[in-house]
Amino acid sequence: MKDLGTAGSEQSLTGAGAPRATGPTVTSAELEELVEARSGRGWKRTARPYLILSDVVAVTIALLLVPTPPMLTMLGMYVGVAVTLTCLGAYRSRLTLSALDDLPVFLVAALVGGFAQLATRAVAGEPIPSRLVLQALAVAAAITIARAVAYVAVREARRRGLVEHRALILGAGEIGRQVAETMLEHPEFGLRPVGFLDSQAPADAETLPVPLLGSYADLASRVRRDGVSEVVVAFGAPAPDDQARQARHDDDLISTMRACDRLSTEIFCVPRFFELHHRSRDMDQLWGISLVRVRRSSWRSGSWRIKRAFDIAAAGGALVILAPLMGAIALAVRLENGPGVLFRQTRVGLDGVSFTLLKFRSVRPADLGMTDATPVFSVNGHAGLGPISAFLRKASLDELPQLINVVRGDMSIVGPRPERDVFVEQFSKTVPRYAERHRAPVGLTGWAQVNGLRGNTSIEERVRFDNYYIQNWSLWLDAKIIARTVSAVVLTRGS
Repeated sequence: MKDLGTAGSEQSLTGAGAPRATGPTVTSAELEELVEARSGRGWKRTARPYLILSDVVAVTIALLLVPTPPMLTMLGMYVGVAVTLTCLGAYRSRLTLSALDDLPVFLVAALVGGFAQLATRAVAGEPIPSRLVLQALAVAAAITIARAVAYVAVREARRRGLVEHRALILGAGEIGRQVAETMLEHPEFGLRPVGFLDSQAPADAETLPVPLLGSYADLASRVRRDGVSEVVVAFGAPAPDDQARQARHDDDLISTMRACDRLSTEIFCVPRFFELHHRSRDMDQLWGISLVRVRRSSWRSGSWRIKRAFDIAAAGGALVILAPLMGAIALAVRLENGPGVLFRQTRVGLDGVSFTLLKFRSVRPADLGMTDATPVFSVNGHAGLGPISAFLRKASLDELPQLINVVRGDMSIVGPRPERDVFVEQFSKTVPRYAERHRAPVGLTGWAQVNGLRGNTSIEERVRFDNYYIQNWSLWLDAKIIARTVSAVVLTRGS
């Protein structure tokens, strides 16, 4: 909506395509190659298939021992248990495996399975059996026993190298060295260190337990070359008394991790003062060393597919419903400004790829030809516009053709606002982490815009909000942004 994004001047840009993000990057071709390479071996060397098999066997045994005929209605137990265990992370990769730690999860899964069976019986018109509670307890007990056996088998398989995860350690400092040595001494965790990456090579690199393979910028290539599935971020080599150099070192590390958002790898971080951290759902442990699992990239979640489906449905439906209004606006623009109803401008979207953004034109072609050759970042106010064009801008109606961009896949309903290529190139050089906002599809509205960062506001603050949105994306956050956008548009029209 109207800059519930950056307005920008209506001035066509020609020349080179959109610049790529600066710093360590992963191209689309590299991403596809990495995902293809990892997908072919993911199930062969992980514990997940064994855990799923043990759960199926356990539930089956429990249902045979404590049956509640007819058998068809007991399918609800399978569905409820499977969905609950999946949602609670019982099948995700973990270093520390303990059936007792997981017991609350198994109890919840059995309870949900019991309710699912109740729902199945209600639909089928079957009576509620008196043994249903006993059956749920039997399912929880069976899963716990089966998991205990499976965990012993997994640890032994890891120790023998039958199930293993090749790991890269980012940071060759003292903590990184401890992490590597612990992996080598305790193979039951299933992590096999292949080497270190550090942009600051330590003075005693030759004594490292595994080789130093390069700098942080080599992460993508090493993941591909070495078949890496786990990345552990430890502390880097100590820098000399140079705070600026240490800051650049940390910036390189963050940029590398963000540039690799879509790699099919698990990322763990050794938190500073890790000795003081309490165990939580995202915390794992490597023989006394706390590891925080970095939140899985939005691209790897099923919710992301829902986001794209919503974009197509919402934008497509809006185009159909608003077709008469858009036709009337097109006619009004034609009458006020002459030929050429739509305005096209090059903007930069996902992965720094250029696309053509569509808007209703609000100035005459002659006015476009008279504008200064130097691009203007933001145009505020409606000076020089006709009454119709000024109204369209104030009400954000000139943005409606961008619904076509959403249907095409150039944009999303919610995301960082797209900027012109000339400004992307400029800000990527001068604004820290600016290029990292292109990790997600651009949008009609976004987190920065609904927080008032539009027009002539701080680019640094916009970038901070955009990267926060990408890092913390969820369907609920999108819903909140859409609600606040609608509220802002309504209030703007009423003012």
